[in-house]
Amino acid sequence: MSRKRKTSSTASSGHTSNRQRKARKQNLTWLWIGLGIVLLIAAIYLVARPKSALPTEISPAQAYQKYQQGAYFLDVRSQAEWDQMHIARSTLIPLDELQSRLSEVPKSQDVVVVCLSGVRSKEGMTILQQAGFSRAACMTGGLNAWKAAGYPLEGSNP
Repeated sequence: MSRKRKTSSTASSGHTSNRQRKARKQNLTWLWIGLGIVLLIAAIYLVARPKSALPTEISPAQAYQKYQQGAYFLDVRSQAEWDQMHIARSTLIPLDELQSRLSEVPKSQDVVVVCLSGVRSKEGMTILQQAGFSRAACMTGGLNAWKAAGYPLEGSNP
């Protein structure tokens, strides 16, 4: 009688092992399906994301193309610097005022942030991007590079 119990217990544990294997196999199947769905969603996002987003930094030549297309140029220098030299049709919002004046910058338009050398414009671009401006970029080299390329400037000392 004790033999029957052992055999019965062995058969029972073998049966449980089969169930566990099937459950593991089923769990792995669902894991692969889930992973496939995540990869599919990531691929769709990469292909379908808006193409209108600008790279974070653009050259003066790229900025000039944007200028000719009517992009919004945001100058983050001081009033005195802007009076001396600025890009025509640019808007002055000094860097230290930008956070409180974000409502003045259009979100539905390409925004090119400029300063004299490109340092403050990077900060300005970061402020805009953190506020949800996905179409904001800064111009490398600033107005010094813009002027060296011969692009148009206005002011008392262009």
